[in-house]
Amino acid sequence: MTRIAGPRVVLTGAGGPMGRAVARRLLQDGAEALALTDISGTRLAETVALLGTEYPAARIVSLRCDITAAAEAEAFCALAQEGFGGADVLVNTVGGIRSPRLYTPFLEMDEAQFRSTFELNLMGNFHLIRAFAPGMVERRFGRIVNFATVVFGGEAGQVDYAAAKAAIASLTRSLAAELAPAVTVNAVAPGLTRTSVTQNMPEAEAARLTALAFNRRMAEPEEIAEAVAFFASDAARFVTGEIMAVSGGIHPHL
Repeated sequence: MTRIAGPRVVLTGAGGPMGRAVARRLLQDGAEALALTDISGTRLAETVALLGTEYPAARIVSLRCDITAAAEAEAFCALAQEGFGGADVLVNTVGGIRSPRLYTPFLEMDEAQFRSTFELNLMGNFHLIRAFAPGMVERRFGRIVNFATVVFGGEAGQVDYAAAKAAIASLTRSLAAELAPAVTVNAVAPGLTRTSVTQNMPEAEAARLTALAFNRRMAEPEEIAEAVAFFASDAARFVTGEIMAVSGGIHPHL
């Protein structure tokens, strides 16, 4: 088992399978205080109830909000600052595609979809890192973990998503250089993972994507959480600017 490097955690997307798995793993590794958010109040409440039962000694605060919206993100950050005085570990899991279509050919994609995908995948990271990084630098300690994807190197039919996640990879590398040596900044790049998105995926498409992995299966959210736990641990104190693929052998093209 790894040990988390700092006890105060801020986590976005906590209502989804990925965020919930990360929260549980970091509590298992010694996190003492969690500030959680999700765009779904129902899913967020379920996560808080579950964690409260499993880890009754943990201090947990939560707020339903859309972190891509500046005012809502500010309210959540204020909650974490007031409750715990800042964050030692910030994990940004929010991302994805808002379009009901998993694949949209670029020539059929409108500006609204392109902008929406970039906002969903980037603006929450911007708002939260901007809020918590100053305190990390001042205290000369912090761990920031972002979420990219193995398709950030390019994927037909997902130009918006791949480009947005490539921006996350670049953001991660750039911030690692800028915030060093006090703060490490890394990203996890999951492959196909068992989440609400893949549950609604056509069976044939899920089979095609699963076949690309060397071990011929999807990842479980808990396996992605393992990578987050490593980046958040003291064992990763000399690891920064890295994009770790957790994908069963699938690697980005770039």
